[in-house]
Amino acid sequence: MLTSSVVEPGFLSMLAVPLLVFIARILDVSIGTLRITFISRGLKALAAPLGFVESLIWVLAISQVMQHLHNWGTYLAFALGFGAGNYVGLLLEERLAVGNLIIRTIAHDEAPGLAAALWKAGFGVTSVDARGQTGPVKVIFTVAKRRNLKNVINLIRQFNPDALYTIEDVRFFNGALRQLSQQRK
Repeated sequence: MLTSSVVEPGFLSMLAVPLLVFIARILDVSIGTLRITFISRGLKALAAPLGFVESLIWVLAISQVMQHLHNWGTYLAFALGFGAGNYVGLLLEERLAVGNLIIRTIAHDEAPGLAAALWKAGFGVTSVDARGQTGPVKVIFTVAKRRNLKNVINLIRQFNPDALYTIEDVRFFNGALRQLSQQRK
């Protein structure tokens, strides 16, 4: 006879194992998301150890699923952990904000204030005269660290709220911007 303070071992494994599998999948998929991000940015030294940890956690999770084939909760936990891991991994990637961006701004007026404000804020800026469908435009290329993206967008909106802008990841740039910034000081 069971008392209220004793839990059946089968009941514990029916809940504990799926919970552990779920947590393991969140961890391994989150790490995998970061690893892929680091690979795409050329950060091999960070990607390699993450790959090791990711695969180790995955093996541990799948081994629990295989040992508990009778427990459908492990299947569900494995799949739910994958979905949740993608979400958590993307949140982590946003928080880390590793890498550089190029922001391409297309302004319909001369936008001299925007280019000057971006340059003054320490961002790399190249301004080009161009022609769009409606006439002359100014294309301003800005290089910035990902963590500074909000600052760049705020400046664009402040100086030219109607400007069109696109944002792209930059895998590598040669650092000439840093050299120029240091020379200006």
